[in-house]
Amino acid sequence: MKIAMIDGSPKYTISNSSRLLGKLEPMIRDNNEIVHYHLATKPFTEEQYLELCGMDVLVFSFPLYVDSIPSHLLRMLLKLEDFMKTNRQKPVTVYAIVNNGFYEGKQNHIAIRILENWCLKCGITFGQGIGTGAGEMLDFISNIPLGHGPLKNLGTAFQGLTDSMKTLTSGKPVYLSPNFPRFAWRFSAINFVWNANARKNGLKKKDILKQL
Repeated sequence: MKIAMIDGSPKYTISNSSRLLGKLEPMIRDNNEIVHYHLATKPFTEEQYLELCGMDVLVFSFPLYVDSIPSHLLRMLLKLEDFMKTNRQKPVTVYAIVNNGFYEGKQNHIAIRILENWCLKCGITFGQGIGTGAGEMLDFISNIPLGHGPLKNLGTAFQGLTDSMKTLTSGKPVYLSPNFPRFAWRFSAINFVWNANARKNGLKKKDILKQL
């Protein structure tokens, strides 16, 4: 099969979306041709849109933006929709991995529904979506093997996703949180991520808590 791995993060450097694709790729690499696309670098060319119409599988990985899809990815989908309607010669199945900064992966359900409806409009098949919470943790646990420790739930979800991809079948969305206590995740996020980023940008704790 020809599989397109589409990194829908707006970040030019490594992102949580690219980390998730990196975890998935070894599970689907055998006997498949994998082509990588990164939306943040520059707009897709006409040639790239035509390439996507010739894929068997599209895998989108992107962050949740205001309970929806990032605007640059939405623009790409609208253009790809036109190409799919006029240039597609064979079935295409879409799979999605959406990550967010909340603890609960269920927060991603609207974005996955949007992508599912986009597939209906294009006349292509929506395979399955995975919504994972606590995306910012991935940077700190990138060395932990998939299926172990805080990545145990993600490993189980990815195994189901790859089983669906290998047979081009559809499955119900999977929403998951890390195998890590919520209170510990919140403490770490506040003290090691949000407050640290605030200090880097010249802000104090009281600035973060200020109400309009």
